[in-house]
Amino acid sequence: MTETTPAVAPPAAVFTTHSPANGEPIAEHPVDGPEAVSRATARARTVQARWAALPAARRRDHLLRWKKAIATDLDAVTRTIAEETGKPAGDAALEVVLTLEHLGWAARNAQRVLRRRRVSTGLFTVHQRASLVHRPLGVIGVIGPWNYPLYTPMGSIGYALAAGNAVVFKPSELTPGTGVLLAELFDAAVPEYAGLLTTVTGAASTGDALVRSGVDKLAFTGSPGTARTVMAVCAETLTPFLAECGGKDAVIVTADADLEAAADAIVWGALSNAGQTCAGVERVYAVREIHAELCERVVQRAESLRPGAEVGAAYGPMTLPGQVAVVERHVTGAVSAGAQALLGGPESVRAPYVAPVVLSGVPEDAAAMTEETFGPVVAINPVADVDEAVQRANTSRYALGAAVFCRNGRAGAAIAARLRAGAVSVNSVLGFAAVPALPFGGSQDSGFGRIHGEEGLRAFTSVQSTTVQRFTPPIALTSFEVPPATRERAVRLARALHRRR
Repeated sequence: MTETTPAVAPPAAVFTTHSPANGEPIAEHPVDGPEAVSRATARARTVQARWAALPAARRRDHLLRWKKAIATDLDAVTRTIAEETGKPAGDAALEVVLTLEHLGWAARNAQRVLRRRRVSTGLFTVHQRASLVHRPLGVIGVIGPWNYPLYTPMGSIGYALAAGNAVVFKPSELTPGTGVLLAELFDAAVPEYAGLLTTVTGAASTGDALVRSGVDKLAFTGSPGTARTVMAVCAETLTPFLAECGGKDAVIVTADADLEAAADAIVWGALSNAGQTCAGVERVYAVREIHAELCERVVQRAESLRPGAEVGAAYGPMTLPGQVAVVERHVTGAVSAGAQALLGGPESVRAPYVAPVVLSGVPEDAAAMTEETFGPVVAINPVADVDEAVQRANTSRYALGAAVFCRNGRAGAAIAARLRAGAVSVNSVLGFAAVPALPFGGSQDSGFGRIHGEEGLRAFTSVQSTTVQRFTPPIALTSFEVPPATRERAVRLARALHRRR
């Protein structure tokens, strides 16, 4: 008998992540294809059935145990985020802390928000007892970004789990280690439900496999163009879709604003994380009488900040190499179109770093004012009054976040109400991001749907409405046995009642 050599499975394809700061390799990760993603989804669905059957209080306890595990290993999570994104360790640690705040809120509030509740009935349904309940959807697919590889996707992951779902998470191919560590910490903290959160790694093909794997909803963060592509695939199976697609956020500064506070917030909102923040500051509209002074204060603060990889650097490199060219195009185009470079300019772009750039008088149709720059660049344009500022702010096809600086908080809130933005901070920037109870999301090219808060919990559920008949009604309108005269009396009664104011 001739022996044969057993077949050896070909090695799985892998990809290597690299440091944005120096290009050195970080780690290798598998390229998960359709079969691997399908297995992850099937496993998640099996575990989810047991997870959904748990009392909400038990799910809360498990999620709080996971939160404790993340907090205990905060240094390791911070180090992974900083290594993969290039952001300073302090910024990465803040991202973890904000994530813990949101996870804790979701775990503790899911039972209250999603519990069964009674609703009132009308005159003709007084014999019914009506209620509704929010039920988990099943398995949620989450495609996350690279700029905030923990905080942003956890706005979907944590809330989806709290609502009783399982999650299959596809992190950006630039930051897969963060997603892998997140799932490992869950399995270690809640071993009896290992696989409830699974991370699959790879680039676009892996994301496509996840969309086609049969998930019950897909939560996506990325560019509007990619969102349209993913949504088209979801449409084939009518898979619900939630999209967060970035912004071109504006700040309005009134004549009576605290300019020192406004300048401080603008600089941080524009330059932190190298400007790679979807709800960061990219456009500023300052009333003409204080425009020059505001510009001077912003420049004074920004000119002392330097990017770098060393300890003490204000911010790190551009995480996505291709984004450097976008920033350079926007700055060069603005200056060529007549904008004034108050600080920096095209020479500020030295890949992988971009030094702070402050522009003024940028034409409203320039790319720097209409497209998402996603770099450490801010344009400060003068306006005649608040009305013009609101009009210009609302012209953008993005509608994610905004901010208003005004001496009087009530007046600032009134201005905020006129802005076409999903979230607005008055006398701060990104104030809403640290409040777990507030929903977050936008419209138009910023996407649709909401994460965080009660709306974020409900976003990962389906509503079931139930009626229970308490007694036989005197007029049973849902029966062929009802005499025509009885039906006519009911119609006359309803007409008389509804004609009243």
